[in-house]
Parts: sequence; C-alpha cells; structure tokens
Amino acid sequence: MDGGRDEPLIVVDGANVVGSVPDGWWRDRRGAATRLRDALAARDAAALPPPLLGAVTLVVEGAARGVPPVAGVHVEDAPRSGDDHIVALVADNVGHRPVVVVTADRELRERVRELGAGIVSPGELRASIPYGGRRDSI
Repeated sequence: MDGGRDEPLIVVDGANVVGSVPDGWWRDRRGAATRLRDALAARDAAALPPPLLGAVTLVVEGAARGVPPVAGVHVEDAPRSGDDHIVALVADNVGHRPVVVVTADRELRERVRELGAGIVSPGELRASIPYGGRRDSI
C-alpha cells in the first residue's frame, strides 16, 4: 500500500464514486474505474482539502476489477464485496494512521465511522479532481 504508516490513508469506494457521474459508466465499468484512477493520479495536492491529503487506495469490485495501479494511486480488487473490503482496509489501518473513506453509501459510512474513519462524499472528491468532465459537486 502507498505511503508511510503515519501518512493519512484515503480509501476511495470506486463503484460509488464512478456511479455518481452519469457518463455511461455501466457500459464499461473497468474503463470508468480507470478514468477515476487517472483523475486521482492527476490530482493537484495544493488544491485538495485537508481530508483528502494522503496516500490513495482505490477499491474496485466486480467487472471493474483488473485496473492496474499507477504512481500515486494504489488499486485493490475486492475479492467479493467492495464494502467489506473497504471495512477491512479501515480496520487494518485506523489504529496507526488517519483514514478517510470516500463514499456516499450510508451503510458503509456507518460501518467505517464506527471504526474511527472520516468520511468525504464523492461530490467533495470530484470538486477537487478532474473527473467526470466537470469539477462541481452534487
């Protein structure tokens, strides 16, 4: 995983963020996850709000699996449920570094908050990176 043990970890719920942009992602889930990965890699750290500063791990699931990592973005294929994989990542990291999860999924938000993670919405993330052809939030 990217970053040191003290560097904050930003876990991105790929399916949830991709699904927040109605750009035809459902026709090519891996392509949509790749576009998100590339936008995360192109992020300008100076333009990011503090909760989004840290090592980025993009979690992909289902038909989006197989997206390779790039410099600045670690990609993990969830073997089953993306939400369960994100919860496991949070549980493994929250004891020794700050963790923020990017998702709008209410159940997932509850699960990771109980473990001590912070939450950022997909709209807040998209307002800070060049994803979806626009930089506004929903």
